[in-house]
Amino acid sequence: MPVRALLACLILVPSLMGQGSGRITLETIAHPTKKVAYGGLPATRLEWLPDGSLVQTRREGDQVALYRVDPLTWERKPLLESPRLHTALVAAGATEAAAKAALGRGTFTWNGTHSAFLVDVGEELFLVDVKAAAARRLAGGKPEEPAFSPDGTQVAYLRGNDLYRVDVATAKETRLTTGGSETVFNGRLDWVYQEELYGRGSFRAFWWAPDSKRLAFLSLDETKVPVYTLMDDRFQPQRPLKARYPKAGDPNPIARLGVVDLVGTTTWMDAPYAGQETLIVQVGWDPSGRLLATHQDRIQSWLDLRRYEGTASRLLIRENGRAWQERLPLPRFLPDGSFLWESGRTGRHHVYRYGKEAQLLGAVTAGDWDVRQVHGTDAAGRTLYFDATERSPIGQDAYRIGLDGKDLTRLTDRPGTHRVRFNATFTAFLDTWSEARTPPQQALHDGAGKQLRLIDANPPDKLKDLKLGKVSFQQVKTRDGFPMETMLVLPADFDPAKKYPVYQYIYGGPASPMVRDSWSRDMPWYQFLAQQGIATWICDNRSASHKGLASAYGIHRNLGAQELQDLLDGHAWLKQQGWADMDRLCLDGWSYGGFMVTYALTHSKAWKLGIAGAPVTDWHLYDSIYTERYMGLPADNQAGYASSSVLKAAGNLSGRLLLLHGTLDDNVHPQNSVMLIDALQKAGSSVQIVLLPGSDHSPRAPQHNWARFQAMWEFLSKYL
Repeated sequence: MPVRALLACLILVPSLMGQGSGRITLETIAHPTKKVAYGGLPATRLEWLPDGSLVQTRREGDQVALYRVDPLTWERKPLLESPRLHTALVAAGATEAAAKAALGRGTFTWNGTHSAFLVDVGEELFLVDVKAAAARRLAGGKPEEPAFSPDGTQVAYLRGNDLYRVDVATAKETRLTTGGSETVFNGRLDWVYQEELYGRGSFRAFWWAPDSKRLAFLSLDETKVPVYTLMDDRFQPQRPLKARYPKAGDPNPIARLGVVDLVGTTTWMDAPYAGQETLIVQVGWDPSGRLLATHQDRIQSWLDLRRYEGTASRLLIRENGRAWQERLPLPRFLPDGSFLWESGRTGRHHVYRYGKEAQLLGAVTAGDWDVRQVHGTDAAGRTLYFDATERSPIGQDAYRIGLDGKDLTRLTDRPGTHRVRFNATFTAFLDTWSEARTPPQQALHDGAGKQLRLIDANPPDKLKDLKLGKVSFQQVKTRDGFPMETMLVLPADFDPAKKYPVYQYIYGGPASPMVRDSWSRDMPWYQFLAQQGIATWICDNRSASHKGLASAYGIHRNLGAQELQDLLDGHAWLKQQGWADMDRLCLDGWSYGGFMVTYALTHSKAWKLGIAGAPVTDWHLYDSIYTERYMGLPADNQAGYASSSVLKAAGNLSGRLLLLHGTLDDNVHPQNSVMLIDALQKAGSSVQIVLLPGSDHSPRAPQHNWARFQAMWEFLSKYL
């Protein structure tokens, strides 16, 4: 097919708000003081209140104020103004500086009725009564991860590695657990449980019962978990940072599940898998106050939902993955005692209904698409609200459906990606929408999807006068017919008769797509390259596509091989277009993407350049829970670990490599890069190295981000 005809078949996304002559510079993308907010202003910060109104947290200078907003009239009334909030905290004993710093962060923990919230001030915890505009000190000694009880009368928190609670009315504190230490965590997650199971950023491992009289908690014993030491060389003397980190095959933390009452009496649940290494991957309660937990075997090939009655438990549901089993949310209970359960058992992620005694009643959703998030059901328990990819695998929409599986209705209109938040009665929702050419906009909709108010138009003023390349999405089939999602950003003055170098971005990890019809913070970088005459190509290998678990199973026990072949299949399509200079390709990726870059450059000759950030260079070096999910135990899969190792293939490096790594990366340790450098030097290969002193796994500091982009552009402009 002629090039022009083939390009006409692409799903074209119109250019970004105009075709001016303005230029993007490296400074406007990443410079610490000259960076331009091409994505526009942050969205108005809104939360639903139980009564159906909204609370707005508004930044006013370096402080925050709270307003109540009527969603029908959009009338805004002060709820708690910044000066009054600051005055209240100081009157309660906070210092001026500490109160100012706390309010500048604007991070609050609300009670269920939104009548009061908690705020950390220095190393103390304060309660703020919104109506009275009054504050009280609740606890000192650096309380962490505070959480209100359901009835709002108690607050539980961590101090050190033990669990405490304080009575809101009297501020009387009770220690609930003892024995917390450097190696025993009561109510606190360790690094690997936080990173791989319960969600990055929160270390809370306790859950209030519905009656507010008990808390379930995990106790993690890390005694046998090896210690990994990072050295902060920015100081003299050096500062060692030590953390327990289980690499593949190492001992995991030993988890116990306990229930503690308000006076500190703990009852330990029986271990249901005597003699087996297992993980406790979810904990919660049913509406009647019975404890629930999901358990998995160490390599995560199955998942059990169990309900505790006393200290013993009953198996309700077992899920068996065909390769591995994903972690699943706890069930959502309906008024009649039945419940909804999410599962990927068909290869796609859908919702199922179960009876009171855990008998399967049928599927609620079905089809060649995936449910992404369940929001809940209406008060009658007849209609389910959820997000899914039913319209497009690269977008996301909000839907409702009857629990009988009938009357599927899409509630969001415009193609792209919608992230919605419903009110308590599902009669209205906030929708943050974007697509590849449009930065995020926020609007208010009624329960049927009708837009009631555009809250944040967020016009892309910084983009309208720029000379920009066209963005297109297309599906490209692999050798065996799998439709991979891909995105192109063509050079700004694209001429299909010319040849262009191609910058290819990759992540590639399981169920982690990079091709999305949503605004990306990296779009200005891609457009900068477009102005330099460089095309950007992103191709999600099938295991990264997040098109159900079935799409990822081919990588099981041998990471890298299928992903690379999929990328090469993408190259075959790219070559057919005629304009891509296949001798001038660069592959760039971070974390799993860094692994893919180093794997690709040591297992093929398709790329002239590679830019690898924080790469895993041998899966023996990464954490146990993530690695063993996909690779199994090293002792049981020696061949797979060997064939996926970049270190063992370092002598086969093809092309130039730029390697970047934060010196305090506690996730993918710098050891990975040091060992790769060592192997490359022993093989006689050179590598360009950029260290980011003091950076962890994500280079957030302005100087690190700027150094990264400087190094990448210097590398590309010199060698591509």
